[in-house]
Amino acid sequence: MIDDEEAFRHRQVTVGGSSLHVVESGDSEAFPFLFLHGWPESWQCWHQIMTIASRDVRAIAVDLPGIGESTGDPTDGSKGQLATVVRGLVEAMGLQNLTLVGQDVGGMVTYAYLRMFPDLRQAVIMDVVIPGIDPWQQVLRNPHLWHFAFHSIPELPEELVQGHQGEYFDYFYGAISVDPSKITAEVRALYAQAYSTDSALTAGFNWYRTFPVDAEANKEATNQAAVATRVLYLRGEKEGGDLDDYLGGLRAAGLSVGAVLVPNAGHFTQEEAPEDTWRLIADFSAP
Repeated sequence: MIDDEEAFRHRQVTVGGSSLHVVESGDSEAFPFLFLHGWPESWQCWHQIMTIASRDVRAIAVDLPGIGESTGDPTDGSKGQLATVVRGLVEAMGLQNLTLVGQDVGGMVTYAYLRMFPDLRQAVIMDVVIPGIDPWQQVLRNPHLWHFAFHSIPELPEELVQGHQGEYFDYFYGAISVDPSKITAEVRALYAQAYSTDSALTAGFNWYRTFPVDAEANKEATNQAAVATRVLYLRGEKEGGDLDDYLGGLRAAGLSVGAVLVPNAGHFTQEEAPEDTWRLIADFSAP
């Protein structure tokens, strides 16, 4: 584990039948920011952001259910179920005036949370397309995202990836980041460990297997009232895709959202450009 034990506080929080691994830094009386990771990472991807952010806010990160040191009842992988677990964590920790920040799959969970529990102070969605929301169909046709379909196959991904997590994850760090060295060998080993068990691999692949369920839920949610919570959409400038397409889709779905590109970053913005990423979030969060 890469952190300063004096600066990072670890604990397990019980939510239903799960024990969630929670890491905090900063003043416990400051505004809370809860960070949700994506695939194939863990809470550790927020380490640099939390180090910077904790000067001004209460920074909190969690291993999503089934990943790393979060154990207990698994979810089915749907973002609605994951959002419900996150809500349980928010209530168990008594977090108020919360900003929820999600990257990759964590961003999908953040979107579901916004729809289900519209009482956040604000939210940040990073580096992700939302199932069922434009440009979802366009993204699904992108041949470079072959792993969406592969991860959705029952059982086979677990059989092929088990024992080869490091090699498999390395492919993605190299393919969709600007500077793969920003994700160090030490951190990569931690991510491989976080998905080392069969159950952890299944938890991660289930996030993909439930995309059709997520898409239907998100489409239905567009018939509800618009979301009043302020939302920022962040995307690495080198990740590809037209930012206006993502912004337009979210606005058409009823979000009050602005968008900005993170300079010199690909998909893993919080690790590739932590200073700029936090600066943009902090600017958005300023009164």
